[in-house]
Amino acid sequence: MTTTALAQSALARSDELVLDYLAELWAGSADLPPDLRDELMRTVTDYLALRHEPGADPAPVLARLGPPEQLVDATRRGYLPLHLRVPLPAPAPPGPARVSVVGGADSTAIALLVGGTFLMPVISPVAGLLIATGSPRWSTGQKAAAWVLTGGTAAFALLMAMALIGTGAGEAFALFLAYLVACGGSVVAGLSLLIGLRHPDPR
Repeated sequence: MTTTALAQSALARSDELVLDYLAELWAGSADLPPDLRDELMRTVTDYLALRHEPGADPAPVLARLGPPEQLVDATRRGYLPLHLRVPLPAPAPPGPARVSVVGGADSTAIALLVGGTFLMPVISPVAGLLIATGSPRWSTGQKAAAWVLTGGTAAFALLMAMALIGTGAGEAFALFLAYLVACGGSVVAGLSLLIGLRHPDPR
């Protein structure tokens, strides 16, 4: 007999044992309610599909299942044996942590907002915000918050300077204080964008 014929003979014998077992189980469960009988057959079939490889000897798997009449008796008493319950697939292992890499344009935007604002108080923050607005690394909400922080603080600083000058405070002092407040808003906006890079908005 050739190797192919031997393999086919073994496969046929394997299938025959499994089919005989299922046929005996089906016949022995004839008195069960249809839904319960179907559940038993489906559970046993799934068990065999998970644990028995085609062509392999099914005897060890069938032995672990136990005689069909025992499975039917257990099901008749209202429960499926614990070893028949198909386990849930194991959860996939967590993927590697995603590392956010700051690109050149993103770094420039943050640098202009945090450091450049002290050298060019108006031009530098606006340039940084424009670069950040065109970057896909931040959400619309994060970009809007940066604009509000920078623009709102600058407007408040201007009004504060005018109020201080109007009350008789020294003009140089008022402008210097406004300069610090405006720069502070730009710095906070830049830092918020930096935090946004490390912790992206889930939306």
